[in-house]
Amino acid sequence: MRITQTFVRSGLTVAAAALPLALTAGVASALPTAINVTTSGTTVQVTTTSCVTRSNGSMGNASLLSSGQANFAQGRQAALSGTSSSQSAAWSNVSSGTYTVIVVCADGSTAGTQSVTVSPVTTPTISATASPSRGVMGGMGSTTKDYGAITYTVGGVLVAAGAGATVWVLRRRAKPHRL
Repeated sequence: MRITQTFVRSGLTVAAAALPLALTAGVASALPTAINVTTSGTTVQVTTTSCVTRSNGSMGNASLLSSGQANFAQGRQAALSGTSSSQSAAWSNVSSGTYTVIVVCADGSTAGTQSVTVSPVTTPTISATASPSRGVMGGMGSTTKDYGAITYTVGGVLVAAGAGATVWVLRRRAKPHRL
């Protein structure tokens, strides 16, 4: 009887853990995107293979939307260029922030939408004469605040109480007739 209860409990635990994963997998597969967005410093580039070249030579446009912009026409637009197998567009001098990239092919279909975060890499300036004003703050885990003896004593008592309670519970489980 005890073994079957354990199996039922562990089965329910596994099912409860797997449910959110199954639900998010369904949502992720329902939203396909055929674009790839990359950033390098302050440059954002989008690549797709979904747009075909029209007879007039156009492939489509891509738009870079900031957080306050709601539709394709409000963003910084760039024309797609490339070959019939791979098209791309790029924006340079993009400031830090989170953006949405939308690609619309020349036939009016949307190739995809993807969010991207731009965080330019900056090189810190190091001065040879600079030194910390208070020296190196070494100690217990690089802490910089001293909590005092009372705080450490209370923390030690709590740790000891937790260890004692753990030993008591484990001993009680081993021999149920003991207190």
